[in-house]
Amino acid sequence: MSWFKRLTGNISGEKKELPEGLWTKCEQCGEIIHKSQLELNLWTCHKCNYHFRITSYDYINILIDKGTFKEFDKKLRSVDVLSFVDTKPYKERLKEAMKKTGLNEAIITGTGKMNGIPVVIGVMDFRFIGGSMGSVVGEKVARAIERAYKLRNPLIIVSSSGGARMMESALSLMQMAKTSAMLTKLSSAKIPYISVLTDPTTGGVTASYAMLGDINIAEPGALIGFAGPRVIKQATGKDLPEGFQRSEFLLEHGFIDLIVHRKELKNKIVQILKLILEK
Repeated sequence: MSWFKRLTGNISGEKKELPEGLWTKCEQCGEIIHKSQLELNLWTCHKCNYHFRITSYDYINILIDKGTFKEFDKKLRSVDVLSFVDTKPYKERLKEAMKKTGLNEAIITGTGKMNGIPVVIGVMDFRFIGGSMGSVVGEKVARAIERAYKLRNPLIIVSSSGGARMMESALSLMQMAKTSAMLTKLSSAKIPYISVLTDPTTGGVTASYAMLGDINIAEPGALIGFAGPRVIKQATGKDLPEGFQRSEFLLEHGFIDLIVHRKELKNKIVQILKLILEK
């Protein structure tokens, strides 16, 4: 005779499920984090400090004083001048990216204030075709540089990119020279440019404006490099050092100036700007 019987289901008879999207698993340590807690911690893991990828508007909300951001060049959009097709037409990729993100391109540019300091800011968004740099991204960066030059305001660019946009071929590669040349104008005028590198910052963006800041700041653990680790390993036939192309490795080897936690990013940039502008 069985003294105990196993109950099937729960006591109420109703199946309990966690609401979709309320919990997130940390990709680094596996910690289960509630969405509200993650947002309060600026999308970083409270246990291991892993920095989740966030959107361009999230960075603007973190860095720019509330109510001061004014976007410019919002209506600029890429066009398929080469009628490029890989697994699908480039035109379709653009439409899908616009629908998915609500953006017209992989970067948002505008003016705003950081603790009252007027700045020109550009923030890339990896969700838009991998944050790739095409003609419009290059043009918007160039216009942001020109705006900073005319206003004599510091320039901040937050990069998150897989590199040049292959669907635009040489047209995308031309943006590397274009943006780099524009930054020399800013440098000659002694207007500060701070580059913030987030995960990932690779390819042609790394090889141009992302690494040309007067101060180059990276978030912890960000992948930063030109070619990816897998490609480099295949080309050299050698095992790569531990942590290769991560922020900490680059800081140790002198490629970046600072690693700053996302929660301290705004205060650190403001501190740097005050030191520069007071001279």
